[in-house]
Amino acid sequence: MASSAGLAVCGQALVVRGGSRFLATTTASSDEDDSLFTYDCSTAEKKSQENKGEDGQPVEKGSDTILASTFSKSGSYFALTDDSKRLILFRTKPWQCLSVRTVVRRCTALTFTASEEKLLVADKSGDVYSFAVLEPNECGKLELGHLSMLLDVAVSPDDRYVLTADRDEKIRVSWALAPHNIESFCLGHTEFVSRIFVVPDHPELLLSSSGDCTLRLWDYRRGQELHCCHLTSLQEPAGPWSDKRFAASRIAYWSRDSWVALLCDRVPVVYIFQLEAPRRQLVYKQQLSFQHSVWDAAFEESRGLWVLQDCREAPLVLCRPVDGQWQPVPEDAVVRTLCMQLRGHWAMLEGAAGVDEGFSSLYKATFDNVTTYLKKKEERLQQQLRKKRHKNPPPGPNGQTKKVKAGEASWSGSS
Repeated sequence: MASSAGLAVCGQALVVRGGSRFLATTTASSDEDDSLFTYDCSTAEKKSQENKGEDGQPVEKGSDTILASTFSKSGSYFALTDDSKRLILFRTKPWQCLSVRTVVRRCTALTFTASEEKLLVADKSGDVYSFAVLEPNECGKLELGHLSMLLDVAVSPDDRYVLTADRDEKIRVSWALAPHNIESFCLGHTEFVSRIFVVPDHPELLLSSSGDCTLRLWDYRRGQELHCCHLTSLQEPAGPWSDKRFAASRIAYWSRDSWVALLCDRVPVVYIFQLEAPRRQLVYKQQLSFQHSVWDAAFEESRGLWVLQDCREAPLVLCRPVDGQWQPVPEDAVVRTLCMQLRGHWAMLEGAAGVDEGFSSLYKATFDNVTTYLKKKEERLQQQLRKKRHKNPPPGPNGQTKKVKAGEASWSGSS
């Protein structure tokens, strides 16, 4: 679901990924390239039976494309998973690859626990596995499972709950120590749940987005919906995407003034909301429109909102609130340095453009069986009527069926 270009920010560490590669750098004021770290999953060690499935039969080889990635809370660790069924763990201070482990199936999302002792990985079959961080060569342990594909996984700030979002419109809240015990379900979405996010400074609140074009706020421990924003009502009618279905590919949060940024799949717009926690509601503020496709967005606590876009000249844009209105800021030395670094590795991003189909394949297929049935029924009736007319020709002028003799027919045809 997330194989296109992506962006992750933690502290002053910034990671941009595309295809099988990622680039890690820093937003600290520096013109040096000594802080630059690059990695290519195609060079990672291969599992010994990488072309065999669980049943021992050959399976299609992956392209090493990165499917999901994340930082730990402190930024000390970074992890990614690729479509060659590998989970790769890094230390970030300094950058170093700690382990390459295999996963059972291709993964859709991953997250660290708040304690940074475990890494939770959700896959397409609906399972969540945990991997030890401090024992980087330990195999994964099955924690919980859904009956449908998982699209996102999150943990509460106190590590008491594991939250999972699936294709069948559900958000499940499970106990971390005993995942078979379910605390609650958050039900209300009418399409797949694409993203979930536990608000760090309001740990009882959850944000979720879906293919039903809504952003919802929950008291997740009680399974209670607190607020719902319909994104279609926020769009400008003249926008080329106004009549399209879309789902959020990123929910980002800035604890400074409780800003929420929502990036939607295949829409060159970032929606800006403000969370009013005491009133348990979201307030829509504005939308940031871009001329190029927006791949990802993430907040840096000390600077603002970084936006990664499909533009070689300016791949990164920094936005900040000015008098309550968000807007791109003039390019400074840090932005220039980061853009220059990305231009030097543009092939990484260029290869990712247009590859990902996004969430379009996850929507429910609708079939109008009644119309098809009535059409076929009408065709059968017309066919039966034609057969009946052929067997019983209409009567002549005197009310009797006119029978044409063979000789007459032959004579008429020759005259």
